[in-house]
Amino acid sequence: MKKIKAVIFDLDGVIVSTDEYHFQAWKQLADEERIPFDRKDNERLRGVSRMESLEIILEKSSKTYSTAEKQKMAGRKNNIYRELLRGLSPSDVLPGVTSILQAIRERGLKIAIGSSSKNAVPILRAIGLAEVFDAITDGNPISRSKPDPEVFSLAAQRMGVSSEECLVVEDADAGVEAALAAGMCVLAVGSANGHPKATFSAENLAHIAPDEFLLANVFPTEESRVSITI
Repeated sequence: MKKIKAVIFDLDGVIVSTDEYHFQAWKQLADEERIPFDRKDNERLRGVSRMESLEIILEKSSKTYSTAEKQKMAGRKNNIYRELLRGLSPSDVLPGVTSILQAIRERGLKIAIGSSSKNAVPILRAIGLAEVFDAITDGNPISRSKPDPEVFSLAAQRMGVSSEECLVVEDADAGVEAALAAGMCVLAVGSANGHPKATFSAENLAHIAPDEFLLANVFPTEESRVSITI
């Protein structure tokens, strides 16, 4: 296995959590359209694009929408969501993130964001991390969202490293699958913790000391026990 030279982080659920904001925005849109939508439905939206999320919500609608109408609905949701994001601040950075990023920098590794969100940059600005990453790859330049590997492959390309030299940190099953499809090893955290195909798993970054993270002294799944050398 090649030496790890870069770590690619998903954004939402790994660096910061905006899940509640997404839910509130989709819920408001669904209510306005009189479409049933609850937190169980919301779980199906994890790690997928805005338009794909909308299609999932519309499965319960009795009305048929044109492509133009769907675009307008997605825009309405995003406007609601962006307004809610005004409440974000550096205090919303998830536990363990700051120390992990600092430790990676001290080791001379590159770091990137690989997110399906089209709001990654304003979110990073709000939490004070916009200038920290070597590359920010989000939903704007890609045409295929996770589990397609495009976003991670592009992040690696922008950092000038090969896929085999990247470790991805993900909290969604679709993201884990995207990382593996890109030929990268992956640390699954949060709701993806325990994914059967993940290279490594941990409850969250706060449960991994920086040196343990960088030396890969987390616990790989029995199906894929791999040692990473840094």
